[in-house]
Order: sequence, then structure tokens, then C-alpha cells
Amino acid sequence: MAGAKLGALVMAALVLMYVALMSQQGYLFLIQPNPVSRVMGFVILVLPVFGAWGIYRELRFGISVEKLGRQLEAEGAWPRFKFSVMPSGRANKTEALQEFGDYKEAAESDPENWRNWFALGLIYDACGDRKRARLAMRKAITLVKR
Repeated sequence: MAGAKLGALVMAALVLMYVALMSQQGYLFLIQPNPVSRVMGFVILVLPVFGAWGIYRELRFGISVEKLGRQLEAEGAWPRFKFSVMPSGRANKTEALQEFGDYKEAAESDPENWRNWFALGLIYDACGDRKRARLAMRKAITLVKR
């Protein structure tokens, strides 16, 4: 967990450095009399803003998920999965898929319970479906904020 945080901080610092350097280049292009240079300067200044916004969203998502996880741990309510973990640290997908239905049914039967959506996100991730795992985690975060 600490390695992931360090990696995220390093990547954020590198992007900020990139934004600073590209902002300088964008400004230099903007002050040129050539219209093509001005357009390039504008694009150079705008694109990094989208990158910074994406990083901000991802960091905020990660912090929210971590907060929910800590709350579950403090409550002693962390989901108890039955699937085994391989030496690499990854879940055994075959076993996780067998267990998946129970967690999906729990989330669908009580759609306002963020704990069920959090567990569903974990089992989706264990099954290798990162997109749905993130959607389930976002649903859990939304339910907590209500």
C-alpha cells in the first residue's frame, strides 16, 4: 500500500513538472506572431490541464476507497472471501468467479448498502474486471456521501 502511494506521489510530481515545462513552451508559442504557433501554444497550455484534472480525480478516488476500507476494518466488517490467493498476490480467478454471484446478489438485493457495493468492487477486481470494480466502488462512495 505504501509503495502505491509513493508511486502516485512520484507520478503526480512528474506531471506537475511536465505541466510547468509545457506551460513555458506554450507561452513562448503564444507570443509568436504566426497563427499556427499561437494555436500550438494554446493546445500545449490546455492539454496538461486535462491531465492534471484526471490525476486529481484518480487521487480523490483512491483516497475515498482507502477511507471506506479503513472504516470497514475498524468495524471488523471487511469482506471474508473464500477464494485463494496465488503466490503472486493475485486472486485465483476461477475461485473468485464461483463466489462472485453471492456478492452481486447481495448488492442488488440491498442497493443502498455501501458495504455490499464495496465488497462487490473487491470481488469484481479479483475476477479481473477492473472497469466494473471501479464502478462498484464509485457507487459505494456515492452511497456514503448521501
